[in-house]
Amino acid sequence: MSTKPVVLSLYRRSLKLALDWTVERTLWRGQAMYLRSLFEAKKDVREPRQLRALIAETEELLDQWKHPEPFRPISAPGGTKYERNLPAPILDPPPPMKL
Repeated sequence: MSTKPVVLSLYRRSLKLALDWTVERTLWRGQAMYLRSLFEAKKDVREPRQLRALIAETEELLDQWKHPEPFRPISAPGGTKYERNLPAPILDPPPPMKL
């Protein structure tokens, strides 16, 4: 597999992980800029062994800093509002009563 999609996936995962640990979006922005600088500092590495080592190290760090309760959008599966107000099921009308 090419390294570009792998690195992009790691970068995106690191941004999401930083958002899990940060309460305010304004604070997260500073962390996102710091993460971007870390990734850009290593963008000129072309040696396959060094790339594999950097990818493995980054994956290890992401696993180490994984949040126990990651953020989920409220209406997504696992969110607090997921399936809260389901529409009523459509039922057939009851059979007519004969008196």
